[in-house]
Amino acid sequence: MEDAVRQSDIVVDAAVEGSGFDNKKRLYEPLGKAAIFQGGEDISGSRSVADMIHNSRVNYSLANGQKYVIQGSCNVSGMGRIMQPLSERYGDQIKRYDVTIVRRWADLEDSKDVKDSIEWDRNPHHQDDVKAFLPSANLFVEAYKVPSRMMHLHQMAIRFKTRAPSKEDVIETLHKEFGIAILNSAKSTADVRKKAMDLGFKHGDTNMVHIHNDALRVQDDVLKILYSDDQTGMVIPENHLLLQSMALGRPKHEAIQKTDGLFSMTRRARMLEDEFK
Repeated sequence: MEDAVRQSDIVVDAAVEGSGFDNKKRLYEPLGKAAIFQGGEDISGSRSVADMIHNSRVNYSLANGQKYVIQGSCNVSGMGRIMQPLSERYGDQIKRYDVTIVRRWADLEDSKDVKDSIEWDRNPHHQDDVKAFLPSANLFVEAYKVPSRMMHLHQMAIRFKTRAPSKEDVIETLHKEFGIAILNSAKSTADVRKKAMDLGFKHGDTNMVHIHNDALRVQDDVLKILYSDDQTGMVIPENHLLLQSMALGRPKHEAIQKTDGLFSMTRRARMLEDEFK
């Protein structure tokens, strides 16, 4: 009951991307309401809606007491889940991140057409958004939209100052993380999504990123990680974590336990790993 009462004081702004600032000025500020804005809203300039972008893996506790926060998009949330543990493990050995985002055109439930076209983003917001919570990362992002409804796919190339770490060391580092599954035999994003449906996951959501181990490559000073990103389910547990920080000031380990209890992400990760051995 306390969670429900306290969280009712925070509005989750789910309007069309780019309208968050107008909603803040017209609704939330006059009503004295705190608000969570979706990824893609401005964090700087005259239409800034908040001073921080939340990523539970990076800055969970900083949201405590904040009145306005942007919740990173699914792609941005996924990048934080991968980059932060790698940064903690390898530190200044990492020279640069290059990320190519292959975005789905529409969600499964969308009525809009999926165009027979590949589109590119001239200025992906993902780069600036990730830099907002990982400012020291030397990061370059490209984004393409492709005719698919089945998740996003990221190719992350990490260049090291000397030789890149072994594949085994990288997998060991990432396998410990909440919200990450290590899959060995999936052949496509549809493989993962359809398996989630077969396993009875609600809405077919996994709420996580999936490292495709068979496509992880190390050569000289470069590590390449291919992972799929659950676009429809990724941000839901992130919002739940953010609410616990903003409204309740709950310690991170307790918030993760509550979120995991609600979304069964650890259990789902193990189920997917067993299916894609």
